[in-house]
Amino acid sequence: MQSEPPDVPSLNLRALALAMLLTLGGCAAFAPVPDEQARLAPEVPAVPERWSQAGTPQATGAEALASWWQRFDDPLLSELIARALQANTRIESAEAALRQARALRDAALAQQLPTLGASGSLQRARNGNSDSESRVGVALDAAWELDLFGARRSAVAGRDANLRARIASLGDAQVTVAAEVALNLIDLRSAQARLALADANAASQQETLQLTQWRVQAGLATSLESEQARASLQQTLAQRAPLVITEAQAMHALAVLCGQAPAALQGLLSAPAAVPQAPPGLALSLPADTLRQRADVRAAEAEIDVALSAVAEADAARKPSLRLGGSLGLNALSFSGLGSGAAIAASVLAGLSAPLFDGGSGVAQVRLQQAALASARATYRAALLTALQEVENALVALRNDQERQTRLQQASEAAANAALLARQRYSSGLIDFQVVLDTQRTLLGTQDSEAAARAEIGRDHVRLYKALGGGWQSDAQGAATASAVPSRTTSTSRSSP
Repeated sequence: MQSEPPDVPSLNLRALALAMLLTLGGCAAFAPVPDEQARLAPEVPAVPERWSQAGTPQATGAEALASWWQRFDDPLLSELIARALQANTRIESAEAALRQARALRDAALAQQLPTLGASGSLQRARNGNSDSESRVGVALDAAWELDLFGARRSAVAGRDANLRARIASLGDAQVTVAAEVALNLIDLRSAQARLALADANAASQQETLQLTQWRVQAGLATSLESEQARASLQQTLAQRAPLVITEAQAMHALAVLCGQAPAALQGLLSAPAAVPQAPPGLALSLPADTLRQRADVRAAEAEIDVALSAVAEADAARKPSLRLGGSLGLNALSFSGLGSGAAIAASVLAGLSAPLFDGGSGVAQVRLQQAALASARATYRAALLTALQEVENALVALRNDQERQTRLQQASEAAANAALLARQRYSSGLIDFQVVLDTQRTLLGTQDSEAAARAEIGRDHVRLYKALGGGWQSDAQGAATASAVPSRTTSTSRSSP
């Protein structure tokens, strides 16, 4: 039996399709892939080799700073920070953003793969008086858009960078919340300590007033001295109100940071305790290490990668795209006929599309993403400068506040001795009452200033640890967070030390 000669137009069409596919395949093989490591960043600020404060110890890295609050040796501080890291609303929002970024990355990965769908149909028709006729069909449809110029790859790279940025943003939220908890607890303890000093001075002034009244009754003093003593006592008692306000506001802030109602922790925090203080032997990292471990700097760096990928994706969108599709179907008169004797229908489709005229929209999109890239780079440089500034400011404040607290301590001791001597000499009638009032005011002022300076040193330590990037683990914790957001607990019971 002699075979029929092939159809010449059909062969020409097949040859044309094959040539087109080979050409496009070559484009796909040699299309430039955006280099995500080449950030093309402009010059960044010069990072000093060490901090400007002479004699500053240079020691540890991120591991020693990750849980810096444990260096304060205050179990309640550690407990409150643990609660806040579990229940703070800012951290919850950052974790939700991280889950969104992970879902977007997974969706971008899925866009690179072919799609496969299934469909089914049942048709029943009747023509006039003839019997009804049924037709059953099932089909599989497949489609795949080839990533000729790296648009899909750029999208995946951008989603990966966005995921890294959200991980760092979660770390930045953890750093901020831990520092806010520590600062508010220091404010609370400072207010309680200053309240105790005000009460002690008020009790001493109450005794002085009683002594003055006895001397007035004995004719050894005038009512002027009695009224002066009363005015001094009331002024001291009036200083309690601002301190009570500070104490209550700090309690409320701590409760809200822990995700609870403002008055929820009143029973836990109402008992006075010492102001949390960091031990001597400050742990510092070098400037370059600080920039690498700070969460906000990491986030700003990742945003540059996001913007770079967006530029590459916008540029690839202006180039041709190729989409391959096909379907395979079975048609029969009944469901049982699908197994045998069904008509098979198959089709293959290749579609090539390219933008010819869009009024400049594609170019405008590229310029838009390039402007976003420039903004991301400026934000990154600002984050670097801010990090260096915050550490330097904290070091200057810590050193000078320590010197101030030492001098105030000496002044407080001298003022206490002077007040005691003044009372003794006044009771003996050797000095004027004005000297007693002056020494008591000086004593209250120096003691209050010393307590405030001691609390400020604690705040300086917290600000310094925060500026150094402490409060999160940039590598180990970041890798763990990339795979799963930590589970939450709703328990509010106090943990054991």
